[in-house]
Formats: sequence, structure tokens, C-alpha cells
Amino acid sequence: MATLSSIVAAASGFVWGPWMLVLLVGTGVFLSFRLRFLQFFRLGYALRLVITSDKKKSKGDVSHFAALMTALAATIGTGNIVGVASAVILGGPGAVFWMWITAIFGMATKYGEAVLAIKYRVTDSSGFMAGGPMYFLEKGLNAKWLGILFAVFGVTASFGIGNMSQSNSVANGLVDTFGVPTWISGLVLAVLTGLVIIGGIRKIAAASSVIVPFMAVLYVTVGLVIVIANIKLLPSALATIFTSAFSLQAGFGGLIGATIRYGVARGVFSNEAGLGSAPIAAAAAITDHPCRQALVSMTGTFLDTIVVCSVNGIILVMAGMYPGAQVSAAAALTSQSFSSFLPSFGAVTVTVSLILFAYSTILGWSYYGERCLYYLTESKTASLIYRVVFSLFIFIGATVKLGLAWDVSDLFNGAMAIPNLIGLLALSGVIVSQTKEFHENFYVKEKLAAKQAKAAAAGK
Repeated sequence: MATLSSIVAAASGFVWGPWMLVLLVGTGVFLSFRLRFLQFFRLGYALRLVITSDKKKSKGDVSHFAALMTALAATIGTGNIVGVASAVILGGPGAVFWMWITAIFGMATKYGEAVLAIKYRVTDSSGFMAGGPMYFLEKGLNAKWLGILFAVFGVTASFGIGNMSQSNSVANGLVDTFGVPTWISGLVLAVLTGLVIIGGIRKIAAASSVIVPFMAVLYVTVGLVIVIANIKLLPSALATIFTSAFSLQAGFGGLIGATIRYGVARGVFSNEAGLGSAPIAAAAAITDHPCRQALVSMTGTFLDTIVVCSVNGIILVMAGMYPGAQVSAAAALTSQSFSSFLPSFGAVTVTVSLILFAYSTILGWSYYGERCLYYLTESKTASLIYRVVFSLFIFIGATVKLGLAWDVSDLFNGAMAIPNLIGLLALSGVIVSQTKEFHENFYVKEKLAAKQAKAAAAGK
């Protein structure tokens, strides 16, 4: 008789079959061409917008920066530590390369998601902005049934990708490093989460704006110290990543399928491009045009995968401890890899980062799940009940086997992506037209004004 784990694993395997990989990456490729590879030519401008003050007359609930930090809170999570390690274990070093490819095209996908989320956002009964795939599917595509489907998947996924898998990874990391019982880890996480999410988006954004920059800088800084101190190993590690990604032997042996599958799957789990989750946070941003916040949102994929995941993946390959490792020990593998270079505090850095990454992800996803539930019910009471239940599942997730938690996360990742990608492809013309409008009415004028200001300053 089939067990729950085997059923979930089989369903996850089907959802993440070749067709999903083609749909996910293909949508990013399609949008990249339609947007003329905007992710390359507007990245610098987008990064500057992250710290640009919002115009007072613009609508929204939180700043560009706070909206991005909320999205990054949900994005930079255990996928950056456990996900990258499990991708390398299951797919080999070449999986890191396919995570990069997924991120490059995923930047266009995330940009498109945010454009639509803000264009079709609404003001809810409490006066807060509400947006995301469920709204652009209903209002832009006139397919409310798809919006409902996405919202159902989103609520369910919030208990997997944004809850149980996160608390599970923290609990296991604390057991391995400090011997803390899993129930204690789960209880503390549940209480700390409840204290923040009861305050809604503004409190979540405020907490994320402090936690996310600190944890990202900490992890990347320690990682760069390791890479620079062992720079002689870097060329070999990069060569291993590239050769593994395109190895003929791997292709004939069937590993190339696993390499691409797990690279893309874990890449999406990490940066969430194509899932439709991040635009829910983008919709709350104070902005005068959908494309302005969309450019800010696009940087989230760059920072998450091209920066944070790259540091982790390169160190894993440099350490060379992945052959024969078990996916259930993915967090331990990352910890051991860091410790092999920094014996004194490598493991502590990974464990502390894991806790912060997971906690921030839990906060971000609590907002995503609640917004999806509100779309389905339009009930404030349901939202309050959700916050309590969500906190309880954090405790439960701390004692669930890692394999089941990851399979559940993968399953509903894919389920969310399907209606979202359908909407992106069908409404790609709207994304392009909004981009042209922003370029002509805002970007060009701002660049000209900046050039004139610079010339005037030089003249003085």
C-alpha cells in the first residue's frame, strides 16, 4: 500500500516533469526576448531604485525597499542553504549552473509578474493594497477560476514552502550544531512568528527590512572570505560546475536530466520566479507606475540566486564533500563545507544564517498565504484564524521528516506556477505595453534630468 510520502513524491515528480521545466524557463526566455533582455540593460537602474524615495502622491502601503525586503524575506530562505546543497547532491555540481540560467531568465519572469500585480491591484475592505496572480488572472485575463485555483494552491503552499520546510530545516540544523530538541526550536519559531504577523504587512515589512539586509550581508561576507582565502580552488570549482552541467557522460548516463531538473527546481524554490508569490508583496508597494516596482522586484532574483546561492554553491563544490552525501543531510553538508574552511565558526555561521533565512521566509510567506485566503473569503476573521493556524504548523513542521517537507514544497511550487505562467504568457502584451509607456514617460525623462543636473553641477 502506497504511503503518504510515496504519493506526494510521485505527484511532485509528475508536476516537476520536463514539461514544467520547459514552461518555467521557456516563459522566462519568451519574456526576455519580448522585453529585449531588460534584465541586463536595466539592472543598474533597478538596483538604484531599491533605495530611491517614493513619491508622496503614489499609492501603496510600504516603500520600494520594504516591499522588496518582504519579497526577499520569503525568497532568501532554506532554499539558499538546504536547497542548493540538495541540488548538488541530487544533480551534481552542474545543478549550480542551471540555477544561474533559471535566475537569469527568471528575472524577466519576476519583472512581468510584478507589472501585472500592480496594474491590476485593488484596495481591500481594510484600505490595504491587494494584488498578485489571482487578481490579474481575474481582471486581466477574465479567468476568475484560474485566480481561485492559484489562491487555493497559494494557501496550501504557504504551509509547505513557507512554513514546515523552513522550521524543519532550522530544527535539524540546531540539533546538529547545538543539540537543541526539535520541539523547542519549533515552539520558539512559532511564538516569534505569531508576534510579528499579527501586525499585518506593515509589521512584516518593518521586521523584514531589518532582518533581510543583516542576514544576507552576514552570509555573503563570510562566504566571500572563504572564497578569497582559498582563491586557488575557485578556477577548479567553476570548471567542475560547467563541465558537469554539459558532460556527455552525464548525458548518456541520464544524470544530465537530474542536473537540469534539480538545478531548475531548486533554483525556482530559491528565487520563486514564476511561482507568482513575490508579486503579492510587490502589489503593496508605494509606486507611481507598475514598472518602477517591477524593476525593483526583478533585483530580488539577482540578489537571491546570482549572489547568495552562488556563494553557497561554489563553496560546496570547492569543499568537495558532496559525493555520496544524503539529501536528508543537506543542511549538514553546507555546515561541514563551511567548517572545512573556517573550523572555528563556519558551522555557527551556517546555523545562524539558516535560522534567520527560515524565519524571514516564514514571515514573508505568512503574508502570501493570508492574501490568497483573503481573495477566496474576503473575511478578516478568516485572516486572523489563518495567522494562528500558520503559527501552529511551524511547530508541527519542526518534527516532520525533511524528505516529505521538501516533496510537499516542490509539489505546490509547481501547482502555483501553472496558472501564474498561463497568465504571464496570455498577458505578455500588457507587460510590453506598460514597459514601453514607462520607458517613454518616465525612464527617458529621468535620465535626461539626471544628465542635465550633472552638467549644471559641473558648470558650477
